[in-house]
Amino acid sequence: MSEASTSAPNDLSAFWMPFTSNRQFKREPRMFVAAEGMYYTTADGRQVLDGTAGLWCVNAGHKQPKIVEAIQKQVAELDYAPAFQMGHPKAFELANRLADLAPGDLNHVFYTNSGSESVETALKIAIAYHRAKGQGSRTRLVGRERGYHGVNFGGISVGGIVNNRRHFGSLLTGVDHLPHTHLPEKNAFTRGMPEHGMELADELERIVALHGPETVAACIVEPMAGSTGVLFPPKGYLQRLREITKKHGILLIFDEVITAFGRLGAPFAADYFGVQPDMITTAKGLTNGIVPMGAVLASDEIHDAFMNGPEYMIELFHGYTYSGNPLASAAGLASLDVYKEQQLFERAHELAPYWQEALFSLKDHPFVIDIRCGGLIGAVELEPIAGEPTRRAFSAFLKAYEKGVLIRTTGDIIAMSPPLIIEKHEIDTLIGTLGDVLKSLD
Repeated sequence: MSEASTSAPNDLSAFWMPFTSNRQFKREPRMFVAAEGMYYTTADGRQVLDGTAGLWCVNAGHKQPKIVEAIQKQVAELDYAPAFQMGHPKAFELANRLADLAPGDLNHVFYTNSGSESVETALKIAIAYHRAKGQGSRTRLVGRERGYHGVNFGGISVGGIVNNRRHFGSLLTGVDHLPHTHLPEKNAFTRGMPEHGMELADELERIVALHGPETVAACIVEPMAGSTGVLFPPKGYLQRLREITKKHGILLIFDEVITAFGRLGAPFAADYFGVQPDMITTAKGLTNGIVPMGAVLASDEIHDAFMNGPEYMIELFHGYTYSGNPLASAAGLASLDVYKEQQLFERAHELAPYWQEALFSLKDHPFVIDIRCGGLIGAVELEPIAGEPTRRAFSAFLKAYEKGVLIRTTGDIIAMSPPLIIEKHEIDTLIGTLGDVLKSLD
């Protein structure tokens, strides 16, 4: 690797970094210059254990040879092809593979470039579907408090993380929110799905009664809420949402941008929880995070509702320049191959008990007020510093990085979602280092 590619740039001011405390970062930059397997390499040559799969996305680990080779071969063969009125074979092959992997009759794939775009796409499809069925009054959308559905206007409207919404003025109208399911007084230190909170799904009945079922298009939830701090659904909660939405003809959308592709030890959270939605939004692990790509998986019923009118007419006026991009399609196919050949979904399932025991070894550490986990994902919630929310967890993030471990924080919650290739000794290192960090906090 050349010196130019590993040295820090001499001016950091131009790049306005996303979801970052820019001034702090640019005073003390943290630069990655290479990655392989479970580890990043920093600009100063240190190895950092990836405890977050990049950003919940590098499920198969870094620099997987098969994925790298597929992308290199594809760019030399076909760099770009338009998706409007044209196609290329790999986009169709990947769609077939995704349909085969998806639960139930989710047999149709609409490509996007990110989780945010997948959410926008699913919401638009939901409203357009009802209009195609002659129910144009169904425009209302229902999300959930503490929900994260990306950062576009539709996503932050149905989302429920306050700081993602409060700075951007008027959002979409006609949006309601279910209450969140974070009940620490009843469910603290639960392994997997908590016992309490199923009844919170019944709030959807109140919303429907208030507005009339003929006005509600869709309900969107993360089956396991990730970015808000790894909240697993109470037992029976998702099943109850499915019952209510079916009863009133409302589409149920699962946002699986984080949970799809093995994070919980199953292809999709829909499989893990045994609940069949009408659409699933994906991104991240679809291409192992290497080339931006997302996809909305839609049921036969939804897709077929659009296939009317003259054949020469466009059925859905929506799409992106990079929908089904050749490089992304090649990366997606290779990623699915790696997941299958290395049995990574099964591996995540088998490692889950060890991961759980390791996380719960932190229960009596300083400032720990809750631990939540399942599959290969987990969260450690810390007691906030009075008057300084987020500061304690951010301090833990910085100290962990200095000790050679990458974690992620959201509020005063430490979240971890390592690549599915992690070994037991690396789990020990990750959790052991975090334990040392917790003991050093003020």
